[in-house]
Amino acid sequence: MQFHAAAMLRFVTGRVGLGRAWGKVWGLLLLLLGALPGRAAEYRPLPPAAPTGLTADWLIHDVGRNHLILYLPGYHSPAHAYYQYVRLRRGQPFPVAFAAQRGLSLFVDNQLIFTADQAGPYAFDLAQRLPGSLAPGTHLLGVWQPGGNPALASFTPGATTDEPDATPDTAAEVARARAPGPLGQNVLLSFLLVLGLLYGSVRATYQPGLARVFQFDELFGNTSEQGTFLARPAFSLLNVVLVLLFGLSFALLLTALHTGLENLPLVRQFVVVPERAIVARVLLYTALIAGFVLSKYLFISLLAYTFDLRELVAVQYREFLRTTLLAGLFLPFVLLLYLGLNGSYPAAVTGIAAAVIALVLVGTVLRVLHTVHQRASLLNLHLFAYLCATEILPLLILLRLLVFNT
Repeated sequence: MQFHAAAMLRFVTGRVGLGRAWGKVWGLLLLLLGALPGRAAEYRPLPPAAPTGLTADWLIHDVGRNHLILYLPGYHSPAHAYYQYVRLRRGQPFPVAFAAQRGLSLFVDNQLIFTADQAGPYAFDLAQRLPGSLAPGTHLLGVWQPGGNPALASFTPGATTDEPDATPDTAAEVARARAPGPLGQNVLLSFLLVLGLLYGSVRATYQPGLARVFQFDELFGNTSEQGTFLARPAFSLLNVVLVLLFGLSFALLLTALHTGLENLPLVRQFVVVPERAIVARVLLYTALIAGFVLSKYLFISLLAYTFDLRELVAVQYREFLRTTLLAGLFLPFVLLLYLGLNGSYPAAVTGIAAAVIALVLVGTVLRVLHTVHQRASLLNLHLFAYLCATEILPLLILLRLLVFNT
């Protein structure tokens, strides 16, 4: 009986110890399960904290993964658009200063708040330009430069003056931002090579006719000598080919200067050219310029009929055509100078190229006025009004579009 009692005591004691051991195991498992996150698969990183001022860290859009990533200048290729999270509150100043080339635009949450009308330094309070439809708080600031790259190094916190003075560094950033990229420079050089080959082919094919068109002694000679060219037909095959070559050379120079004719409202109604499509822009400019030169005959014919001066149409247009074709011979050299020195002296070569364009436009009009004056005196108010309508007003429009926008 004592044996059975002792055995029963050992059995109960063993079961109690085993129960305590299993209890410890289950308790440890519960603790481990409680320490694990319940929804680890749904973890989402928070957006970066929005700074209260502009920083040097910019974001670019990763097209493949469709999200913003940190822009590393030595690693990523330059982009047309850059982004940065900012905290904007009305009444709390957020001054920014930057250098911009024409067309640079700023966006807040994809809403346009600023567009640079011309190249130069700018400074204003970003908080005051917050769209009324957006609530104060964290917003995404976007900087976009069509046809180029924004000068990110010039974006700094600055004073909120409307017209700040341009510092040397800011002016250098503006000029540097205007420089065409390696891809654009290669395309322009390729077009320049093709242009030279075309001029060589025309010279080999139409050498006698080309020599008659480009006669400097006849251009700057007396009235009797000038009559030999002005009596020739204006719309010969050689002249049409030379007009196309002039349009191509002028288009290359305007493309290099980022003139932006494709952004004109009248042009955008008929054709839309992407900012990166340099070849398409060159071809578009060539068509516009050649079309302008050839259609001017109809324009002056219509106004000459209105003013009853139809006898001056042939002389006026042929002089315009001769001076224009002669100027086209020098434009490729100006473009070559621009592409060669733009990296070292951007402001100087840009000014020289713009001055050459202005000289071509003004010189052509002055030459036409001189030739017409030899046929009829410009002191005639009726004739002067006709020349203002056909030459002076178009000159002012072209200067505004091609020179003061560069």
